[in-house]
Amino acid sequence: MEPARKDPRKFGQPVANWSPPPRPESLVLEGRHVRLERLDADQHAGDLHRANSASDEIWDYLPYGPFNSATAYHRWARGMADQTDPYFFAVRDLATGHAAGVASFLRISPEAGSIEVGHINFSPELQRTRAATEAMYLMMQWAFEAGYRRYEWKCDALNVPSRRAAQRLGFSYEGIFRQATVVKGRNRDTAWFAAIDKEWLALKAAYEVWLSDSNFDADGRQIERLSDLTRLVRAASDPTLDD
Repeated sequence: MEPARKDPRKFGQPVANWSPPPRPESLVLEGRHVRLERLDADQHAGDLHRANSASDEIWDYLPYGPFNSATAYHRWARGMADQTDPYFFAVRDLATGHAAGVASFLRISPEAGSIEVGHINFSPELQRTRAATEAMYLMMQWAFEAGYRRYEWKCDALNVPSRRAAQRLGFSYEGIFRQATVVKGRNRDTAWFAAIDKEWLALKAAYEVWLSDSNFDADGRQIERLSDLTRLVRAASDPTLDD
């Protein structure tokens, strides 16, 4: 006699052939426009501090910074480079050869199949470029193709540009955690977004269409918006934003 089957409405669907994915380790992620290298203070801090000095506003929603000297930034980068969670990348723009931003994997939970992207800090010269979008694509690609089931994005609920970026990149809105933490002495409500593995193939196709040369005119202007390409993939949109 076969054993009675569990009611999926009570217990959830079984996850077939599940095994925890690897943690990120010794990664270099390279595309056409950008290369993500393990953060190294001696290799990257000089470029990053120079690029970041163009605007103090990039630090507004981060729990650290701005840094008033290259030495102070080098000290911070050295401390972050030694950690495995968060696992920091320096983002090198291949057009210039310079490191112009950082991003990290964090809250890495292979046993749950969950990983987050965060600590994203792109200098003004990297923002709104194909390299910036490709960096996010490469990190998402690694996570899902390594076997993670859930890829998260969280930000201060008041950080509208970050919420807009999450939605553009194909993350689905999942709500607000009220009074989630205190950052720089101020309350932070946290907006949650995520993409899951069953959405990856459609998101990958959207990124590849957007990043293709045929999607940009002779002046470098996009023809199709990434947010239009990811809209049909997202399970839920942020109700405070226009697409």
